[in-house]
Amino acid sequence: MNYFVRRPWDLPQRLVTPEDVYRQRKLHRREFLTWLGLATGVVGLSTGCSDSGGEKTSSQSPATSSPEVPESVPNIYPAARNPNFKDYGRAETEPEDAARYTNFYEFSTSKSTYKFVANFKPTPWAIEIGGLCDRPGKFDLDDLHKQMSFEERACRHRCVETWAMCVPWTGFPLRDLLKRVEPKAEAKYVGFTTFDRPDEATNMARTQGDFPWPYTEGLTIAEATNELAFIATGIYGKPLPKQHGAPIRLVLPWKYGFKSIKSIVQITLTDKPPATFWNTVNPAEYDFEANVNPTISHPRWSQRTEWMLGTRERHDTVIYNGYGEYVASMYKS
Repeated sequence: MNYFVRRPWDLPQRLVTPEDVYRQRKLHRREFLTWLGLATGVVGLSTGCSDSGGEKTSSQSPATSSPEVPESVPNIYPAARNPNFKDYGRAETEPEDAARYTNFYEFSTSKSTYKFVANFKPTPWAIEIGGLCDRPGKFDLDDLHKQMSFEERACRHRCVETWAMCVPWTGFPLRDLLKRVEPKAEAKYVGFTTFDRPDEATNMARTQGDFPWPYTEGLTIAEATNELAFIATGIYGKPLPKQHGAPIRLVLPWKYGFKSIKSIVQITLTDKPPATFWNTVNPAEYDFEANVNPTISHPRWSQRTEWMLGTRERHDTVIYNGYGEYVASMYKS
């Protein structure tokens, strides 16, 4: 006989909204945010969650499907691994496990977002960089592939929901891109914005008016120019699949995963802290800094341990996710 043992993060059945009720009635913003306090970060943790809503889904293996890339992409995959980031201190996550379990709220509240990204078009693509800089500009994928020096980094990734993975990203340091626009001295923060295409992102379409789309994130200029801040265009030696943030995303391994914004279209240098998505929706649970810290619990769960995708092996959480030597000097406490 099989028994289901409820884990600490599993949502009680009495709190689950029936899918037909959700589909038939679009929630008022106040009602939705009240529900969010109960369920954000919890409702989609089971890979068995359903969120199809009738949209086109993919039947391909999420790890082996070929991502869309421009024909002009040079042979940068796989890139040479940076010796400073050659290992994780633990086992690498299997590609299939990492590809099947992702957060990409624009497409789905479940973790099986690979099923719902078929209509998303990551090419052609460009990033516009502006604000407090002397040389604002627009960079398409061809520009980045030709101008930037690509490398591979083995990095840990820690979600605020306590799951974790170890994956090899391909890309380049964010600071190398920022140098090209020559930030002004008064630039103290860097804001990031993702796409706004509700016709391609079904959950975005369903929640228009309820959430502050498009997704935004932000860093201090010191964080953005730190060696560890990384722009990724690939994973496991290949271009990014859609559910991992194709064609270009941010990787901040010392912060919780929601800071690593996906599918970036705009970067803005500013003298004020930019508004960010989850901090705007629920500031009590998602702070702007969002550094991995085992001593500061999330309001609804402890952050002292984490579990690995695939193996479910549990580890003690380490301050700054183990990257303190790179980033601790930026923080006073």
